[in-house]
Order: sequence, then structure tokens, then C-alpha cells
Amino acid sequence: MTKNQESIFSNATYGGCGCLLLLMCIGVIGAIALPSFPDQAGKAKQWEAKQYVGSMNKAQQAYFSEKSAFATSVDALGLGIKTETTNYKYSLRSTKQAAFNYGVSKQEKLKSYVGAVFAVPDKEVEPNAAKDEISTIRIFCQADDPGTIKPADPTYKNGKIACGQGTTEVTK
Repeated sequence: MTKNQESIFSNATYGGCGCLLLLMCIGVIGAIALPSFPDQAGKAKQWEAKQYVGSMNKAQQAYFSEKSAFATSVDALGLGIKTETTNYKYSLRSTKQAAFNYGVSKQEKLKSYVGAVFAVPDKEVEPNAAKDEISTIRIFCQADDPGTIKPADPTYKNGKIACGQGTTEVTK
């Protein structure tokens, strides 16, 4: 073998090792990153519900401010959101004292959401407020576990709001 042939053979061997090393690195990175992609896809799908229910909460507050009552349908909120998407069903339930806004998962692997807006006397929120004024306060909760069951309603008692059983408050 000539020196030139040795050099070519030697470069081919090391070049092959370099390619093999590169492929191994890509494999390791892929093994680390790929399991998180489905997780990220689920979070992106849940982001939709967070946005919708959060918007419904804010719209209920604005609606109450204008009409001294809560909206009784998603359409009445004027947000232009669909009541059903690929991953969630959106609905609301309102009383004279509260509005509950739901984003219920249609997929077993996604979490559901519930928001609530409560009409409360200003005196309970601000001690110096006028006696007969009413304000609204809101809370936004996420189901602790994924699934397709409507989450428990938040509560308002003794001047405090709280998420229902099996849910946790979402902070933004």
C-alpha cells in the first residue's frame, strides 16, 4: 500500500467513525427530546382551553358590569368562540350570584378547566365601598387529573373564593 492509499484508507476509517459518532449523538438527543414532544402537544391543546375559559371569565365580568346579570350562553358573551373544538367542549352555567365557565376535555389525556365569576357586595371586597354596590371576582381552576369529566365548581364563602374538589387554581 502506498502512502497515498494509506492516507485515503485512514481518512475513510476516521470519517466513518465521525459519521457513526454523529449518528449516535443524534440518537441520544432524539431519545431525550422525543418523549417530551407528545407532552408539549398536550400542553398546546390545553392552552386553547385556558385561553377560552379565561376569556369567558373576563367577558362574564364585562357582561355583568353592563347588564347587572351574567350571560346565559357562550354566544351571549360576544367572544365568537366555538362551543366545541377537536379537543374541548365549552359551556357555561349562570345564576344570579355566579357564572361558571367550563372547558371540558374530549380527550382522556387532557385536563379540563372551570372558571367562575361571583357577584359580591363591594363591602366584602373593599371595606370603604358604598353599602349597595356590587363587584365581581373571578377564579380559574384546572382539574388535577386528565379526563373527560366536568370539574367541580369553585365556591365563594365568607368573602373567599376557592377551587372545587379535585381542582387547583391556575395562576397566570
